[in-house]
Amino acid sequence: MAMELRDTGAGLLYGYRRDWLRRDLLAGVATAAVVVPQAMAYATIAGLPVQTGLYCALVPMAVYALLGTSRPLSVSTTSTISVLTAESIALVHEKANAATAALTLAVMTGAILLIAAVLRLGFIADFIPQSVVVGFKTGIGLVIAAGQLGKILGVDVKGDGFFDQIASALGQLGDASLTTVAVAAGTIAALLLLRRRPALPGPLIVIAGVTLVSALAHLDDHGVATVGSVPSGLPLPMLPHLDLVGRLLPAALGISLIAFLESIAAARIFRKRTDRPLNADRELFALGAANLAGGFFQAYPTAGGLSQTAVNDSTGARSQGAELVTSVCAAAVLLALAPLIAPLPLAALGGLILVIVTGLIDIPELLRIGRIRPPEFVLALVALGAGITLGLLQAVVVSSVLALLMLLYETNHPPVYVLGRDPATGAYRELANHPGDETEPGLLIVRIESRLYFANARRVTERVLHLVRSERSPPHVLLLDLAAVPGVDITAAEVVQEFHDELAEREITLWFAIFNFTRHEMLWRTEAGRRLRDSDRLYRTVADAVAHYRATAASPQAGND
Repeated sequence: MAMELRDTGAGLLYGYRRDWLRRDLLAGVATAAVVVPQAMAYATIAGLPVQTGLYCALVPMAVYALLGTSRPLSVSTTSTISVLTAESIALVHEKANAATAALTLAVMTGAILLIAAVLRLGFIADFIPQSVVVGFKTGIGLVIAAGQLGKILGVDVKGDGFFDQIASALGQLGDASLTTVAVAAGTIAALLLLRRRPALPGPLIVIAGVTLVSALAHLDDHGVATVGSVPSGLPLPMLPHLDLVGRLLPAALGISLIAFLESIAAARIFRKRTDRPLNADRELFALGAANLAGGFFQAYPTAGGLSQTAVNDSTGARSQGAELVTSVCAAAVLLALAPLIAPLPLAALGGLILVIVTGLIDIPELLRIGRIRPPEFVLALVALGAGITLGLLQAVVVSSVLALLMLLYETNHPPVYVLGRDPATGAYRELANHPGDETEPGLLIVRIESRLYFANARRVTERVLHLVRSERSPPHVLLLDLAAVPGVDITAAEVVQEFHDELAEREITLWFAIFNFTRHEMLWRTEAGRRLRDSDRLYRTVADAVAHYRATAASPQAGND
């Protein structure tokens, strides 16, 4: 346990160096310049007051800083979790107000993540392919963009789904407030312009500037909706609404999965070689504790965000001390600057969100996946389509199940192909790709590249038999190259014995090339396996087997000693 504790805090609790302090202070302030306006904007996505977003940058960020294993990861609000929170709150709006439902959801998310940490389920992150993540994020970006049309146009956009909101917005273009549209357009233009100066805190400068203009010009008197009164002070502890647990449980499970995947992805992307190793189970624990504590202090579910983590890393954060500085900055805004936020136009927040989500809609990456691996491109499109049609929570389930089905399909249909010898190098390779390679008369060499187990053994042997039948003349010897087969279970061992007997009826002798005999111990426990071990039909390499075949003149009885 002592070693595990030393892995937490990412250098903050143990081994902190004095010369890191200046870099952490600068990085923490720079990250706050992104997190504070972004958190307020994301709170509006979740359908919550802007101060709730700041609550997410307070307690959860501080808790993760003390327990997490990633040096730069910044934990607060994210666009994905904000959308999922909005959908979840809508499920229970008749039983509790939005703030109570949101903090209950955060507590439940934290509890689920802590249970997952105890069960050591961190490996789950490895089962979600990048193609699903790309498609899912693109779908989320489109859903978020559609949800901001009402703020940008100054109209009441109705509808729960992506297409309903687009249709509602298009139908009200004639009623749009030109002043509101001008504020949104000016915000977007200023943000894009300041992107060219990455050293400047663009979001903070733009939001502060728009707020000042709004206050001086009294934009609210010209039909521009503003944030309005923002309560000052730090959040007081509140208990979750236990009556909501049953209704929110499916949503909390989905949010827990997405929060963990987002966080571990961001942590892996920005991890440097000199950083401590990431511990997925400890990340589950740290993220769970952050959400649990945050929920009791009126935050909604939180996760590690890519954009704020990128700022934290690029500005030189040396430890999670930088995130403590960011948390202190959020507290300062709540204590001293909350009244100054009131004139902030909602159209400016909508414009900020649109600029942010352009990073989620990654069409070039989708096209790259399509060029490299078409099946995964289909996965990405399914994740995208499910996100904008079924809803994001349902998209998580559909995409994850489809990814697992694809994995099962691939393990049930492993590569099985005929080998030939390259005359130039002597290496054995797939004959279909190199039809000029040499083959031995009467000898068929087949390579299998997958574990043989109960679900694929019969399918594999059927494919091998098909290759045998495809030969112009039946081979005398079938050599199975099992060098790429990591193991065999009991069902597969029995199937191999049946396969051996069927070949024997066809007067075909079965040989094996197995580099490591101990990996296939189960195979040798069958009757056929024992006969093979006692005969001259087991070889370390394909080359050894071929040399022996040549020495025995390739007779039908070759190897039957």
